[in-house]
Amino acid sequence: MSQLQTPTEQAYEVPTVSLLSALLFWLKLGFVSFGGPAGQISIMHQELVERRRWISERRFLHALNYCMLLPGPEAQQLATYIGWLLHRSWGGVIAGVLFVLPSLAILIGLSWVYVAFGDQPLVAGIFYGIKPAVTAIVVQAAHRIGSRTLHNRWLWGIAAAAFVAIFALEVPFPLIVLGAAALGWLGGRLLPAQFSLGGGHAAAARSYGPALIDDDTPTPPHARFRLSRLLLLLVLGALLWSLPMGLLWALQGWHGTLTQMGWFFTKAALLTFGGAYAVLPYVYQGAVGHYGWLSPTQMIDGLALGESTPGPLIMVVAFVAFLGAYAQPQFGADSSLLSGAVAACLVTWFTFLPSFLFILAGGPLVESTHNELRFTAPLTGITAAVVGVIVNLALFFAYHVLWPQGLAQAFDWPAALLALAAAVALLRFRRGVMEVLLACAVLGVLLQQARGFY
Repeated sequence: MSQLQTPTEQAYEVPTVSLLSALLFWLKLGFVSFGGPAGQISIMHQELVERRRWISERRFLHALNYCMLLPGPEAQQLATYIGWLLHRSWGGVIAGVLFVLPSLAILIGLSWVYVAFGDQPLVAGIFYGIKPAVTAIVVQAAHRIGSRTLHNRWLWGIAAAAFVAIFALEVPFPLIVLGAAALGWLGGRLLPAQFSLGGGHAAAARSYGPALIDDDTPTPPHARFRLSRLLLLLVLGALLWSLPMGLLWALQGWHGTLTQMGWFFTKAALLTFGGAYAVLPYVYQGAVGHYGWLSPTQMIDGLALGESTPGPLIMVVAFVAFLGAYAQPQFGADSSLLSGAVAACLVTWFTFLPSFLFILAGGPLVESTHNELRFTAPLTGITAAVVGVIVNLALFFAYHVLWPQGLAQAFDWPAALLALAAAVALLRFRRGVMEVLLACAVLGVLLQQARGFY
């Protein structure tokens, strides 16, 4: 900690935190982390940087920049990273697991309600209302990321190229990410001023007082790089992946539903960058287009459930797996609920396992770098490309919401008005996601009742 403190900083006491206190905080966070990645990161910043002062602003944002560079849910990875810094590997595991576990339990329950009672007028009305809201939420995500990232023509060009690549040319998303990272790396070398955005999270000079992990706090011994530890983690990670995958292969064969789910979502976890909104097109291509585990309409409904529950938005994969296994029972004709729950848990395991390995194995390397352009420039390129991909996703959702029976059929004017109202509420009046979803759900029920009346 710095020896030069302002009078305001001297009034603060540097906090200490026990493992039990941290565990209780991460558990609470798992139940209240609404609002997608932006909302979850905001909650962590308010609690850990401003109020509890477990970590300084600069160290918080440095960790976030690394998590943004990784495939997978950045908010969950950030929680894992801070938990690891505070309490070694077990601290990271506890933080990451508790960030996900409440969401998994809630989504399994809601997925069952969806398949069991989804055709009831009340439930159907709720989903009719929130699907246009989801379209507006995706548009808001593109606007939010674009406004903090696309600050010059080069980044606008990368975003536009990514949109054309995925919309018109159907280029696989991993190739778009690799191309954007290469352009970012090249831009960092040739045009450093244009690519020094750090993914939209610039280094902060603001201080909220002394922190347990402060700007100049030495890296703790457990966070220093050791080759032996890296090799041990890689072997452990390989075992934690291969043992359940091998068991599924032995029980069901390679083409079994659960085996294919494990393999597909492992690829999704490793090959998709840019957060949940960027991974959804890849999940759609596989789960809807290739495997047929659910329909396009069900995919939008799953995103609506993901938006309205705590935890990472990528937990929509649990909904996808639940529906896929529920329709094809894996343990007998009467095992639909059990099959869906097991599939949701397995897919969650395969989706999040790489995130833990990225943090625990890569964290020591990240702690040795701070604000290096060669580290942040590829991230800037990726983030710009993600804006174009999310715009494509918004168009995909708008098509299925506004023309639910296809372009040859009637345009759904009530859904369009709901989407417009939700967009105005989010973008113009900056209302919260949960408020907008709740209002649209109520309006959806009223509209369905009015249609039945007339």
